[in-house]
Amino acid sequence: MNGKNLSIFLGGVLVALMGVGTLWYIEIPAQLMASSESDPMAGMDMGGMEMGQQGGSSSGTQAAVTVPQERRQLIGVKTAEVTEQPLETRIHTVGTVDYDERRVRQVNLRVPGWITRLHVDYTGKPVKKGEPLLALYSPDLVATQEEYLLAKRTLARVTASPVAHVRTGAESQVAAARDRLRLWSMTENQIAQLERDGKSQRETTIHAPANGIVTKKMAVAGMFATPEMSLYEIADLSTVWLNANVYEHELARVKMGADATVTLTAYPGKSFDGKVVYIDPYLNNETRTVKVRLEFPNPDGKLKPGMYGNVEIKTIGETQLAVPHEAVLDSGTRKLVFVDKGGGAYEPREVTVGHKTGGFYPVLASLSAGERVVTSGNFLIDSESQLMAATNMMGMLGMGGIQMEQAQMGEMEMAGMEGMAGMGGMKGMKGMAGMEGMDMSGMKMESPPSSREQTVGDLTLSLATDPEPPQKGENRLRLTVLSKGAPVTDAKVTLNYTMAMPGMEIESIDAKHGEKGVYEGTADFAMRGAWEIEAVIARGTGKPVKAKFTVTVGKNR
Repeated sequence: MNGKNLSIFLGGVLVALMGVGTLWYIEIPAQLMASSESDPMAGMDMGGMEMGQQGGSSSGTQAAVTVPQERRQLIGVKTAEVTEQPLETRIHTVGTVDYDERRVRQVNLRVPGWITRLHVDYTGKPVKKGEPLLALYSPDLVATQEEYLLAKRTLARVTASPVAHVRTGAESQVAAARDRLRLWSMTENQIAQLERDGKSQRETTIHAPANGIVTKKMAVAGMFATPEMSLYEIADLSTVWLNANVYEHELARVKMGADATVTLTAYPGKSFDGKVVYIDPYLNNETRTVKVRLEFPNPDGKLKPGMYGNVEIKTIGETQLAVPHEAVLDSGTRKLVFVDKGGGAYEPREVTVGHKTGGFYPVLASLSAGERVVTSGNFLIDSESQLMAATNMMGMLGMGGIQMEQAQMGEMEMAGMEGMAGMGGMKGMKGMAGMEGMDMSGMKMESPPSSREQTVGDLTLSLATDPEPPQKGENRLRLTVLSKGAPVTDAKVTLNYTMAMPGMEIESIDAKHGEKGVYEGTADFAMRGAWEIEAVIARGTGKPVKAKFTVTVGKNR
């Protein structure tokens, strides 16, 4: 047997072994090979899942699937209804306990004098309203007491006077002296005692103006005090404030009057209830937070100014259409749910949702009230959905995607066997991550053709590669963006690329603007074959523009 015939013989044996191995691996029944071309998917066993009709809202990388009853029980499929409900917001942050500024009082004198004795002589002492603070000797206050007593005696002498203006004048002097005593901090009881004794009091007691704790004491026995001096500071701690910082993106969910709780390390297992009473009108530029003030009752004095606490703010939002957060699969570039269509059929659908709120996502688009979505087992359904989509794109069953590089088997040589590496039509292959070095030049991906130049709205988009055609490994992608013929230089351009086959993830690169509307980025094509490139162009606050291109990666030169 000459060398050429030996090459042909070995090539045939290799093809036969590969075919047998593939059929064994993906468990294709023998009757499938004789199925009609019009129904190539008939009888295909996908581990208990069958290919369903492709939903109109499914994407090119997802397909609807049908799961038999016993399979659903095995993988634990659960669904939940899409409903309208009030969404409860819970914002977690930290804060610091502080005084209630409305309950802090300063103690000052209204008349100068000497402090002769202190009744409250240390900081931190609790006091009650009306309790003695200090004793004061004030010559001005003593003189006013004498004036008041003299006016009282004068009024007593002229009470029987037939001259009316004499009686009126005496009454006015008494009233004026009495008012001056009140203004200079003498109480009604002290004035009554002065009238009973009939003589002035050398020392006058100054009383606490409110309940609270003495937080500052400047008064010292024997010192001369004047009205502008602060002698004590008294803080009522029966109610305290807690200042917390809320991040900018959470601020819209904080409402005045919202309920809040705080827990402190000093009291494990105990929480304190309060409310939001104030939201700062400005943002801290350095921390990107806004200060929110909470008010807490503190009858036992357990909340002490300066304490740190973990805060939870609760807000009941408006009624919105919502789905449980378990139903949403977030890939980073899109969010997907599986809609229960009945009879074990599940349709993949991209959705637009808001911020996660209390275990739910508010639905902004793509779902309606009353529909049911998968909340458990959706990861397995998603895997099968991607596998089904890849099967459709490859456009064949079992060995149908294997392309022989030579039309005549007799012309095959061992040196030409590199084309045999294109096994793109094989379904159900596991461990696809291990195909990084595989030659995919022989694979025919049935991806829809996509022009290198497209017009989307008022934008004209052109894609070029360096090298051209693209090769396996790193390639420079250049996207030219024109608006009505003029270069667009202020866009944010993202290029997402993947190969439509199981196990392939979507890679993303941020393209940077060079000049004349050309945005460049480097893509790493891990294997040869057809690659899909999605360009996302965002400008200002408008809706991003998307366009899809297809490039075929060839052999390295």
